[in-house]
Amino acid sequence: MSGNKGVVYVKPGQVEVHTTEYPTFELKDGPGVNPANVGRKTPHAAIVKCVATNICGSDQHMVRGRTTAPAGLVLGHEITGEVVETGPDVEYVKVGDLCSVPFNISCGRCRNCKEGKTGICLNVNPDQPGSAYGYVDMGGWVGGQAEYVLVPYADWNLLKFPDRDQAMDKILDLAMLADIFPTGYHGCVTAGVTTGSTVYVAGAGPVGLAAATSALLLGAAAVIVGDLNEDRLAQARSFGCETVDVSRGDPKDQIEQILGTPEVDCGVDAVGFEARGHGAEARTEHPAAVLNTLMDIVRAGGAVGIPGLYVTGDPGAPDEAAKVGSLSIRLGLGWAKSLSFATGQCPVMRYHRQLMMAILHDRVSIAENVNATVIPLDRAPEGYEEFDQGAARKYVLDPHGMLAEAS
Repeated sequence: MSGNKGVVYVKPGQVEVHTTEYPTFELKDGPGVNPANVGRKTPHAAIVKCVATNICGSDQHMVRGRTTAPAGLVLGHEITGEVVETGPDVEYVKVGDLCSVPFNISCGRCRNCKEGKTGICLNVNPDQPGSAYGYVDMGGWVGGQAEYVLVPYADWNLLKFPDRDQAMDKILDLAMLADIFPTGYHGCVTAGVTTGSTVYVAGAGPVGLAAATSALLLGAAAVIVGDLNEDRLAQARSFGCETVDVSRGDPKDQIEQILGTPEVDCGVDAVGFEARGHGAEARTEHPAAVLNTLMDIVRAGGAVGIPGLYVTGDPGAPDEAAKVGSLSIRLGLGWAKSLSFATGQCPVMRYHRQLMMAILHDRVSIAENVNATVIPLDRAPEGYEEFDQGAARKYVLDPHGMLAEAS
């Protein structure tokens, strides 16, 4: 095939749908591709027809110009698709298999992968551990907000759905397995959420809503979600969460009104480096605001899961220190309370099979909880714009019209 429509980052605030190259089993030079990866052969890969490919808040950071992403980068790391071609070294994945693609690319062979730390694979990104599709400084693997995408180490990376018809009936839920559902779940697991826990989730975007869903799935007694956006808070309330409007002031006071105590057992940061302040400073960026709030409200001996993205390069940061990822966090408070912290990419493969089973057996309705909204690939720029304006939706792109047919 000669063409492949994909969503391309043009400049801050602008994405467009362009015709790009159809994937091959050799990495080519292009925007963001690490020079050491150019010419890299991938006989272990599969070419996947993208059935569903989502817009993520992490993509939005790049589109806002808050990273060093180069113009021309094909975006997209939340991919669900059908295998249409396999390389000569692929043994078990077959053409026609419907699969979820973990957003973090891993080889399955290095020390970290063998320890289950697939978010920091040592072999896929020459610059640093860890990689992802269509993302800045992640090795230059082409993104999957497109009609087709190359998936390396296919036998290792792809999660095959057991029954195609059953999967298509639940395809919007299963589309969340590539990133936000495991990421939210990871935030809760690392925060120690279990039966009877009280949980505060900072951020009611899709990852925050996925974390809140995960907390309930794990048996939390009370899940409180904090945000500035009333529509997103209403979405959290729609499936049983309590909510805190941080524009009204310190979450601690509102949490006490809900629980009778100003502390929670577990905290999850689903906001990341573009955090804003609370109360009168709610419209001003304060990159460390969420981290400091969580250290304040999580009980002594508790834990904080941090699936929210933090970066080492932010040209739009409010101060020079934050531009290189240096934040004024109250580490002394966290130390005094013996808090535990977990950061970094979610190791998707640690959770996605279990979460798939929860979806297939009707234990969770993640697509409904995050308000998954299907739009054609050509409307991706509109989806980015609405998401940036705070729409309480998780936009799912439908490159081939298969989601519209399924619904």
